[in-house]
Amino acid sequence: MIGRLTSAADFQRALQTRQLSRSPHFAAHHLRQRPGAPAQLSTAPAEPTGAPVDDPVCGWWLGLVVPKRHARRAVTRTLIKRQMREALRRHQQHLPPGQWVLRLRAPIDPKQFPSAASDALRVAVRTELDKLLGRITP
Repeated sequence: MIGRLTSAADFQRALQTRQLSRSPHFAAHHLRQRPGAPAQLSTAPAEPTGAPVDDPVCGWWLGLVVPKRHARRAVTRTLIKRQMREALRRHQQHLPPGQWVLRLRAPIDPKQFPSAASDALRVAVRTELDKLLGRITP
């Protein structure tokens, strides 16, 4: 199961890492826990008994950044977010676990895709995300 990043601090930590891969419209950032380093939470007991349930570094965590300035219509932003989630699920077997942030970094041209949620936009986004995540090696 893939959890969702919701905290601004989690997004900030992941976005401070270098881009693993980038395409004309998207960028992928990844943050993983150092081997052997336990995750520290402010509410954790002095001696950790294992990984806490809400530890954002253990397992798969996904954050999506789709700014309104790059995709003006809410329908388009929602379509892009759904394609991002599905792309990570499709490529999950060869990508390392940790915090993933997929970011839309360039505007979607409304002249090229006049419909807010067209099949052509869906296919273009899916193809570009598959290429983006396919280039990442474990």
